[in-house]
Amino acid sequence: MKPPVALACVNERVARLHGVPRTCRGGVALTFDDGPHPQGTPAVLEVLAAHDARATFFLVGEQVERRPALAAEILAAGHSLGIHAHRHCCQLRLTPRQVADDLARAAEAIASATGVEPELHRPPYGIYSAAGLRLARERHAPILWSRWGKDWRRLTTPSQIANRASARIADGDVILLHDADFYSSRGSWRRTVAALPLVIESVMSNKLPTASLRRDVLG
Repeated sequence: MKPPVALACVNERVARLHGVPRTCRGGVALTFDDGPHPQGTPAVLEVLAAHDARATFFLVGEQVERRPALAAEILAAGHSLGIHAHRHCCQLRLTPRQVADDLARAAEAIASATGVEPELHRPPYGIYSAAGLRLARERHAPILWSRWGKDWRRLTTPSQIANRASARIADGDVILLHDADFYSSRGSWRRTVAALPLVIESVMSNKLPTASLRRDVLG
C-alpha cells in the first residue's frame, strides 16, 4: 500500500495550493485546540468573559466524552465550536477509513454534548492526508491558522507566547492557542491563560474585534 500523501497545510504555500484557508474576514479569530480541559478551559473562558472576547474551540471527541457539560458550557458562553479530532493523532498514521471513523466519532460526541454539529474542522498538527482533506470537506469547512503562540512548548513564557501570537497583528489573522495540555507539555495551559490577556489587549489596541469563526467568514 502506498504511504498517504502529506498535505502540510500549516505551511502557507501548501495551504494556498490546496485551498485551505488560514485567515478570516472581519476581525481577529482567537482559537483554542485540544480541549475541553477541566482546568484550562474554564480558566480560558474566564479570561474571555472578562474581556468580552469571542473565540472558537476545536474540540477533541475523546475529551468531550469525558466532559460533555464543559463542552456545552463553551457554546453557552457564546463561543463557536469546531472539530479537531476524536483521538489526537496525525492523519498520516491513519487509513482513509480510520480518518472517516475519527471524524464521525468526534462529530457525534460534540453533537451529543452540545446539540450542535460543528461546521469547522482543523486536523491535529495542521496536517491533512489527501483522503483526510477530502473527507473533511464532505461535511465540514477546513481552517488552519496564520499566527500561533507555540504555547505547547515546555520552555516558553507567557510574554513569548503573546509576542508570537499577536505582534504586528492584522485584520483577518487566526491565532492558534491551546486550552489543554493532554497532548503537550504538562501545565502548558497555565502559560496560555497568563498570555491570553496580553494577546487580547494587543488585538484591542489595534482596534480589531475578536471574531468567532463560521464557514461564511473564512478567508
